[in-house]
This record gives sequence, C-alpha cells and structure tokens, in this order.
Amino acid sequence: MTYAPALDHIPGPPPKPLVGHTLDLLRDSYGLHKRAAEQYGPIYKTKVLGRWSVALNNADGLEYILSDPDRIFSSAGGWNMLHTIFPRGLMLRDFDDHRAHRRIMQAAFRKPVMDAYRDRMTETLDRLIGDWPVEQPFKFYPAVKTMTLQMGGAVFMGLPVDDPRVPQLNHAFEAEVAASISPIRKPLPFTKLRRGMRAREYLTGTFRDMIPERRKTGGDDFFSQMCLAQDEDGNAWTDEEIVNHFNFLMMAAHDTTAASLTKMIWAMATYPEWQNRMIAEVDALGETPIDDEAMAALNVTERVFKESLRLMPPAPFIPRQATRAFSFGGVDFPAGTGVVGAPCTILRSSDHWTRPDTFDPDRFAPDRAEDQSHRYAWAPFGGGAHKCIGLHFATMQVKVFMTLLLRRYRVAHADNAPITWQRVPIPYPKNGLPIRLIPRKG
Repeated sequence: MTYAPALDHIPGPPPKPLVGHTLDLLRDSYGLHKRAAEQYGPIYKTKVLGRWSVALNNADGLEYILSDPDRIFSSAGGWNMLHTIFPRGLMLRDFDDHRAHRRIMQAAFRKPVMDAYRDRMTETLDRLIGDWPVEQPFKFYPAVKTMTLQMGGAVFMGLPVDDPRVPQLNHAFEAEVAASISPIRKPLPFTKLRRGMRAREYLTGTFRDMIPERRKTGGDDFFSQMCLAQDEDGNAWTDEEIVNHFNFLMMAAHDTTAASLTKMIWAMATYPEWQNRMIAEVDALGETPIDDEAMAALNVTERVFKESLRLMPPAPFIPRQATRAFSFGGVDFPAGTGVVGAPCTILRSSDHWTRPDTFDPDRFAPDRAEDQSHRYAWAPFGGGAHKCIGLHFATMQVKVFMTLLLRRYRVAHADNAPITWQRVPIPYPKNGLPIRLIPRKG
C-alpha cells in the first residue's frame, strides 16, 4: 500500500526519502515507536517497506486488533511481506479459512502427541547439550540456532540429529527469513529475495518428497502428525497445504525458540541470583523423568522465561490490514488501512509494569501478577484467533532445555563486552552472546 491521502489526519514522524522509516525500524524499532507514541500519542503512522500503516500503540489498541470483535483485520494483509516465501501458512489465512486450517493443525498438538514430542525432545536435547564445549568461550546464539534446528529435525521432521541435510536446512531457513524483510521486493540477481526463493524451492521440495512415506507409515514426529492430521469432521490437508504450513511453522518455531533461549541465557548470566533460584528448582526435581509433574514444578523457570520475553518479545510488532472502514479512539480509518499493534512498547509500559525496564521475574508471581493488569499487558505470542498455536510447545521446550542444561552446568558471560541486540524481525544479540558453561558436578 502506498501513501493514502485519507491518512493525512493521522500524525507521525517524518519519513526519510525512499526508505521511509524502514532503516529506523531495523536500527532501533523499540526506540522508533516509543518516541512516536510519546510525541504523537498512541495513534500515529509510519512507513515501512514502502507501506504506510497506523500504530494503535497501547494495550486497548492491541486488544482491539487481536481480538478483532468486528472481524475487520486481515492477518494475511498485514503480513504481506511474507507471501512470496511463506504463502498460505497458517498466519497468512483469515477468518473462516484460518479457523478451518487451525482446527486441522490442532490434531498435531493433542496431549498424547505432545507427550511423545517431549520424550523425543528430551533424548535429543540431552545429547546435543552434551556436545557443547565446557569451560571454553563459545557464542551461544549460533550454537543454539544449530541445536534447535537439529532438535527440530528430530522432533518436527523425524530425522537423525546428525542427518547431513541439517546444515543445508539451516542455511535455507536463514535465507528465507532474510528474504522476508529485505527492502528490495523484486527477486533480482544476487538479492536476498532471490536467495530466499531458491531456499524455499529446496525446502518445499524436501518436504514434498517426504509426504507419501509419512502418510503411509505415520510417526511421532510433527511432520508425520501433520500428514495424518484431521479435524473432528475428517477434513485433512492436501500435499501442497502440508508443505506450506510446515515451511512456515518450521521457520517460526526455529527462530523464535532460539531467540527465546538466548534471552534467557543472557538473563541467567547477567543475574546469577536468578540462575541460582532456577538451579535450586531443577535440583529439587532430582533425576526423575521430565514429565507433566516436573513441568508444573518449574515456576521460577517459567517466570524467568516470561520476563525475558517481556523485555524482548519474539514478535515486537503485529501487523494487520483493515478490510473495511473502522473507528478507534475517536479516529476514523478507511478500508485498506494497515494497522500495527506494538507488544514491545506495551510490555515496557509503566501503565502496566512496576519499574518496567528492570529485570524482575517475580512480577509474574501470584501475589503480584502484573501481567494481569490488562488482558493484553503481556501478549508476546499474540492473541485472539491467531494466538501462537505453538505457545505450550515452546514453553515445554524451554523447560526441558533448562532442566537438562542446569543439571550439568552453570552459565557465565565469557567477557565483559556490552550486548547489543537486533530487535527485528526476531531479536538476537549482534555479538552472538559469548558464554562459558561451568560444570556443576564431578
């Protein structure tokens, strides 16, 4: 969408020629929206990747966008930059079509299936963590990205962790993500978009070749479950739908999990008192299997997880497109308006959080429950019909990883260099987060 005269009544920071606010967003997305909200109020416009959109930058605005009581806001229209690489993924479907596909996907998250994922995950992660260097500096972020893809290959695809395709799969997923936010939106030679399209061809071809055997034999991995998934009425997916859903889901699960674990490791090394509390909690489990009871007992780990996501959410901004005219906050908006919810600023708003820039996981304890100050005060995984379908899977994965890690090691920063974070599209430390693993026993 180009600039629409009907948005002249919406204030906003002046855009730069050609690039608008794109470079500002990539450089400091949180700062851009925080300053804009302070200057113009919660409703203002920005221009990113050649498209104007209006931010509804408070918890009420985020609730209105995500709960969408009037069925106005299109997720497919909001995420228009993803269609070339991730067409027809679950997040790029709307309304009744989205609901129908989500109902089928729910079959891959049933309790017995989740238990099987957890067992496979525990075995795989225990092996992979054991392969990491001990008492030697290494960069956690690239290591955990490789690990999550290896784990994803095992849990999601049913591949051996040492499958030779894993490095190529990793490069292909990285190329897809880079292409999805490239300012150059034509697949010209040597561009990120061209590389991303080639990566998609490789990945979808790999997935497509796996379908006939998985439909025949099944399995306790996620891809096999998707090949067999049906809703209550017996509706299932075509091969092409499986490929599109799985390509998007693997990208989303791989990058967001790696980013979430990286933020937690940074917090544990930066605030060792919280690491000590997590270790005590893990030690209290003993060497028992990581089952439902163990998961439920990891309350401190869950608070650290939530606080890490509060300070740096995996989805800093959530875009939508209005399918018809609407009004909000006393302002009228025309049909076709791009709208953006901004969890990253709401999650640090003093309207909802005590000392919002301070790392304080106990704000999620039952006696404080600051996340309950507003239905959308804490929404790093979105909300409404499009709330992340893998939220519980991600929480389970984080708890399993932390239990296995802390049974063996403490975590420490490898140097005193300051950590600078790239916040979009998914937050990561620019220096890779150098750490050391320190053995706890033996």
